[in-house]
Amino acid sequence: MAKPAALELIKLTKSYGGTVAVDAIDQVIPDGTYTCLLGPSGCGKSSTLRMLAGHESVTSGDIVHKGANITDLPPARRGTAMMFQSYALFPHLSVVDNVAFSLKMKGVEKAKRQAEARELLELVDMSAYGERLPDQLSGGQQQRVALARALITRPSILLLDEPLSALDPFLRIRMRTELKRLQRELGISFIHVTHSQDEALALADHIIVMNRGKIEQDGPPQEVFDAPRTEFVARFIGGHNILGGGEGKKLAVRTDRMTIATERSPGAVPAKILAVEYLGTIVNVTVQTAEAGELTVSVGDTAYFQKPVEIGQSVFLTWKTEDAHQLAA
Repeated sequence: MAKPAALELIKLTKSYGGTVAVDAIDQVIPDGTYTCLLGPSGCGKSSTLRMLAGHESVTSGDIVHKGANITDLPPARRGTAMMFQSYALFPHLSVVDNVAFSLKMKGVEKAKRQAEARELLELVDMSAYGERLPDQLSGGQQQRVALARALITRPSILLLDEPLSALDPFLRIRMRTELKRLQRELGISFIHVTHSQDEALALADHIIVMNRGKIEQDGPPQEVFDAPRTEFVARFIGGHNILGGGEGKKLAVRTDRMTIATERSPGAVPAKILAVEYLGTIVNVTVQTAEAGELTVSVGDTAYFQKPVEIGQSVFLTWKTEDAHQLAA
């Protein structure tokens, strides 16, 4: 595969009429990493990906790849490849011909392009299915074929648009492992758009959280989760309660860093149990407080069943001072 290269976005903007979808974002995508663009629907992540691929025009700003400005280059000359959410396989072509299609368009002779296609099918563990048609494959198998087809152009950056959204939960987890393995083996950059917090945390070396066309925060997954910069990030990434911290400041405390007590201690917050949700390894307890409204406390299943609580029960919440993270205004 091609040598990995950094991708730099400089004041990148996309407008649709009077609506700004991507608002002058600046970002450097590190070499050879798995980066996830994370955010809710309409935040600008898919528009950003399509601009990187060359499938969407740039309103203003620049995209720099390998030190060269590729903003106005066609998709085939960018050093990128894109795997679409729908997989977009040709139903009348065999698996091997689907994978080899872009080489056919470049005029590569049949034997050579099919040999390269079979090499990539082996990489994604699909070599036994080369003569099948797409409708003879499962969703996960179709995804592997789409991956092989994107990789046959030997890109230095692979762009993935919600690649796991159509899969069932079990297969989604399995394919997360496969995607990460491929990225590590190939050593190229993967840029993956998702609205799933779990997906981003599991896959990414680098997360970029977007909201309303802007970048709210970026960094390694553990840093983004442990130290959300804004209330939006804390709420969207999940696993945090938002509290008032005095002087108009807000604090984020991880749900698993709060504890429930039946006896009051200094600084404890009175609460009433609203709901108990058993999730296997953890139990989420929803409580109502006078000052902060509804909060969630995540308790390990063993610890919870040693001291279970009942709906309507009065309790007290505590947490360590160092576990309260101040949010930006």
